[in-house]
Amino acid sequence: MYLWGLITSLGVIAGYGAVLLANARHFYTDDTESQYVPLWVMLGRRLRDGDLPVMVPEHWMAGNYSIEEAGLLNPPQLLIDLIAPSVGNLVLYATVVKLIFAIILGLGVYRICLAYGSKVQWAALAGVSIPFTGWLLFFDEASWMTAFTGTAWMVHAWASGVRYARGPRLLGQRPEAVAERDHAGRPSRLVGYCGPIPVFVYLYLAISVQYIFPAVEAGLMIGAVAVGELIYQKTWRPSLKLLLVSGLAALAGLATYLPSMLSAKVTWRGTAQINNDQFLTVPWSESLNASLPSTLPAFTSWWGYVQPLPVVYIAWFLIPALAFIDWGKARDAWRELSGISLFAIAALMWTAGPGTIGPLRWPARVLPMVALGLLLLVCVLLGRFATFKDWRPRGIAAAVLIGLLWVRSFSADPHNWVVHVVAALVLAALGAGVVWLAVNKGTTAAVALAIVAVFPIAYFQVDRAQPTPMSWNLPSDRGAAMAAFPDFAGTTLQLGDRALIQPGERTLDGAYGSLVFGNYAKDLELTYVSGYTPNGHYWFGDMLCMRWDTSVCPDAYRRAFAVEPSTGKTIVDLMNVDRVVLQRALYPDARNQEAPSGWKWVDYPGHEKYIAVLERENGLISTRNGRISAVEGGTAVSVSETDTTSRVRVSSENGGRVVFARLGWPGYRVSIDGKDVPFTVVAKSFVAVDIPAGTRNGDLELTWRPPGWKIGGAAIGLGLLGLALLQWLYVRGRKPEDELAAPAAESIPDGDAELVDAVR
Repeated sequence: MYLWGLITSLGVIAGYGAVLLANARHFYTDDTESQYVPLWVMLGRRLRDGDLPVMVPEHWMAGNYSIEEAGLLNPPQLLIDLIAPSVGNLVLYATVVKLIFAIILGLGVYRICLAYGSKVQWAALAGVSIPFTGWLLFFDEASWMTAFTGTAWMVHAWASGVRYARGPRLLGQRPEAVAERDHAGRPSRLVGYCGPIPVFVYLYLAISVQYIFPAVEAGLMIGAVAVGELIYQKTWRPSLKLLLVSGLAALAGLATYLPSMLSAKVTWRGTAQINNDQFLTVPWSESLNASLPSTLPAFTSWWGYVQPLPVVYIAWFLIPALAFIDWGKARDAWRELSGISLFAIAALMWTAGPGTIGPLRWPARVLPMVALGLLLLVCVLLGRFATFKDWRPRGIAAAVLIGLLWVRSFSADPHNWVVHVVAALVLAALGAGVVWLAVNKGTTAAVALAIVAVFPIAYFQVDRAQPTPMSWNLPSDRGAAMAAFPDFAGTTLQLGDRALIQPGERTLDGAYGSLVFGNYAKDLELTYVSGYTPNGHYWFGDMLCMRWDTSVCPDAYRRAFAVEPSTGKTIVDLMNVDRVVLQRALYPDARNQEAPSGWKWVDYPGHEKYIAVLERENGLISTRNGRISAVEGGTAVSVSETDTTSRVRVSSENGGRVVFARLGWPGYRVSIDGKDVPFTVVAKSFVAVDIPAGTRNGDLELTWRPPGWKIGGAAIGLGLLGLALLQWLYVRGRKPEDELAAPAAESIPDGDAELVDAVR
């Protein structure tokens, strides 16, 4: 088992090498470069200062990190954050981190196959193949990091869940279901069973990445496995104990999502709706493209109808291999494998729509689950029921299947029919080679060729997709970027539109030496208003017409300097902004206009082509009086400030109001001299507190905590307590023969089924 686990890991590494030969930045593109890696850098710097950054007020719309994809309660993610500030080459760091998770993912799939009784060779083939399936390779691995890491942890929860539900006695009923097989097909080591702790831990890690799709997919997986075990074992107890430990993991994971749920009403995601707009919904027939490497599927996305990336591809052998399964024997195992089948069917149905289910949008995101389910099903069937007897008629059947692959790919993308023909011929040649090796050299040689074929296919697919349509091409050398960028102290509001940057200007010598979009400012260790956010504050975004990537509309300049009626102050004053950077492409004549009152135009030599800069005439304002931005009818002096707490000494004879440069996220509480008082919001955005008449040197304390944090903390405690109880019951229920089962089976050289049963 360990040898083939090592082979799986080395295979994943080799596949990554092939991808990097085609595009060295493949794993540092789109959301990875614009959202995740800069977030790691910022979070890591704050963690090193002893701060868990649940809130950074100066980041405004993107500053509530309790609802962003920060993974603040996920220990492996926090370790990634801690290391990030020490690495200057962000491409290298992102690639290494993703490689580690790709190995974790591959080994998890390998474990699932073993849990369902596959031979190790076919299990390794599944483990090596999974990171190079279409959507995973081109989206989750290249861009959407949290989806990728969540999937990596989820597959281990699946493997541990099956072993927990089946236990040593059931696993021992059939040696081929539990034993690793060496090159001669002999069982060499019993596949271990496990208690509730691994299931809990892996599920919690999948849930706490702080991205809703892996959490929901993990729930779907547990449901499918539980139903599958009920069908297989014909008793409810194993499924019940699996559901119990999974429920405890979900309870502990509740703390991750309560802030988002309780803050939804002020975000873009505040509406719960179900609709089908066909955007990124994938027809079931596209699954017939699963084995042709050249496939370019047809469904609606950002790039029109025919996609430029092979996102429905799964594995070159997946469909043709169906001809080499002994379906007569496989039919007898349908109950045992029903959990995999249920999961694959559910995922396949989900990809077809609806397009939006509350916070879950774009069903194509579930394509990795389709790939996972189908790859597991085929490789487990091959690992248990592969046959190369009567290879000629089976070869003809495989050729027919390859022909169907070509027809479906041609139908979706007829303009590249020649490429599809070549791909089909290559597929046929590879299949013939695997069959010949299986017949003449054995399973290990055949699987070795199948694994090796994964690498050039990955290279071909990535190379063919160049230049990738997803890349922002943000600078990856932090030291060089910080040296080239203006040294902007304090808080900066940039008003620009990323769409106005021409492709040739997306370099450090070009626009990226003067402008930031997404979370790029965090790479530069600068404080900019907003950043990359899928959960933006609705009213703040509406006020400045600011979008998810910090881009704004042309009217944003007027809006930023508009006067808020109730305070008589401009929006930038209420925000305590020190500097406003205007993109010249969006505001070409701004520098020729008179600066707003209290502001001045400042020249930054070498950056005039891209930006015009306004700064306050009297210097930085963000450092003067804490986060107080307006006071009416009294006085307010900052006593102390943290990201989550403002302490202010207030006085007012006839009653007044203090406005803070803080966005009105749910979770604030206010007290004056120890007594709770209500607060309001100005312009539906800024936190404001009324000062009672007659207050003299009152101690006003404004605190923010993630909403539901007490409930979340209690849920974690209850989850751990329940886990301890289940573990105690598990240990207490184990019998002495369970402890002896593994050594006894391991000592049997020839894998005699009756002898193994007798030992058990």
